[in-house]
Amino acid sequence: MAAEAKRRRRGGGRAGNAERRGTAAIEQMPWSPPVNIDRPVEPLTEEGVQAIHDGAMRILEEIGIEFLNPEAIEILRGSGGCTIDGENVRMGRDFVMEMIGKAPEQWTITPRNPAREITMGGPHFNFGNVSSPPSYWDLTTGRKVTGNREMCRNLLKLSQYFNCIHFVGGYPVEPQDIHASVRHLDVLYDKLTLTDKVSHAYCLGKERVEDVMEMVRIAGGLTHEEFEAKPHMFTNINSTSPLKHDYPMLDGWIRIARRNQALIVTPFTLAGAMAPVTMAGAVSQSLAEALCAVVLAQVIRPGACCAIGTFTSNVDMKSGAPAFGTPEYMRATQMTGQLARFYKLPMRASGVCAANVPDGQAMWETSNSLWSAVQARANMIYHAAGWLEGGLIASPEKFVMDCEILQHIQRYMDPMITATTPDDIAIEAIREVGDQGHFFGIQHTQDRYTTAFYQPFLSDWRNYEAWEAAGGIWTAERAHQTYRDILANYEEPPMEPAIREELAAFVERRKAEGGAPTDF
Repeated sequence: MAAEAKRRRRGGGRAGNAERRGTAAIEQMPWSPPVNIDRPVEPLTEEGVQAIHDGAMRILEEIGIEFLNPEAIEILRGSGGCTIDGENVRMGRDFVMEMIGKAPEQWTITPRNPAREITMGGPHFNFGNVSSPPSYWDLTTGRKVTGNREMCRNLLKLSQYFNCIHFVGGYPVEPQDIHASVRHLDVLYDKLTLTDKVSHAYCLGKERVEDVMEMVRIAGGLTHEEFEAKPHMFTNINSTSPLKHDYPMLDGWIRIARRNQALIVTPFTLAGAMAPVTMAGAVSQSLAEALCAVVLAQVIRPGACCAIGTFTSNVDMKSGAPAFGTPEYMRATQMTGQLARFYKLPMRASGVCAANVPDGQAMWETSNSLWSAVQARANMIYHAAGWLEGGLIASPEKFVMDCEILQHIQRYMDPMITATTPDDIAIEAIREVGDQGHFFGIQHTQDRYTTAFYQPFLSDWRNYEAWEAAGGIWTAERAHQTYRDILANYEEPPMEPAIREELAAFVERRKAEGGAPTDF
């Protein structure tokens, strides 16, 4: 038993080096989850914050939320702070504030490679890959196709390769060539062997949640006690707006809370469809749907690590289609950020767009959504690379293009840019050049030219004639070639053979047992 514990402590991906830059497919920035050095954008006045808080509390007190899970109902009934009528749960604001006050303001998630640990809360922010699209698009296919395991594995390789991707969310594309009953087993095996970053579990029934927690524990070389001592993985649930939490997601939420893993609740509130058409109303509803889940987690395990997410956007009132990266989306994200700080909870946001291919629309909408997340001081930014068609398509070209933006944001937050030491003010360099020369050749420039400015891996800064002479390759085409180069040179992060064997054996045993049910 002691030998087994010793082997487990030695195992996982702990020999992996998070500073490893990968192959030479591109020159990229090193692994370094960024710290937000800017003041957050706060569009709401103090009175506005109080008004939205009051709106969320009135929804919880007067209207209530439907909890479509009998176990959750009984847990909340036993808390003594809820009024329950069938599946409708109402909560007084004093009780809500007492419960969410038990949640820590900042916490960490430690994957199988501890050097890839991420921090949730405060000024820390972390980018994750695209998660859950059923379809796939790349320049090779040239059309929207059904996702499969090879596509999923390739996107996982990109997620591991890029240092600006700090955690791996759900399936980067749904591998629909794997039966739904065992899909989670194969994808988690791929995720835990092809990456060594923080992983996610879908809350889709008991078996999937329990399987994922056990696989993360095995991959980390952890005893059960070590696993439950702190978060090593996370889940994200969505409310069923308006004003409902469904059975399977609450079931997973309860199980993960009991085992002290990280919990994120993100209502998907589309203003004008599943929430009021006004941003203040949509944000108030979103907060009510999120906070009641945090209350449930704190009743189960006081001090459970929880974060609230925002996925509040608007619909196209002409077609009813979701819109992302809009001015309204940006403001809703910033408003939710203010309220997250008011409640002293970490926050999740997303990098999203409504575009169907990796074109100009895709990039301006994604850039808008990413920057609004940064401005809101979000701590976890889902779907930051690879998302198209409102989350229905994953694209490797879009993934690569988005990573250029993510590196821009990381570089933007580098305190070196705004340093003001005498050497940075550079009076002697200015004196040396005077009004007659230039700064290219002086020593001050020569000492800094390799690190002074951001160096892109995808953008082409040549003039038109030079670009044309080099073949006139458009951005998506360059991204496609980068993607192919990364795959050609990809190296898996290290994992001890005994742990890999144990993980594979668990997968095979669970498959033989039938995996998980496909109806809820």
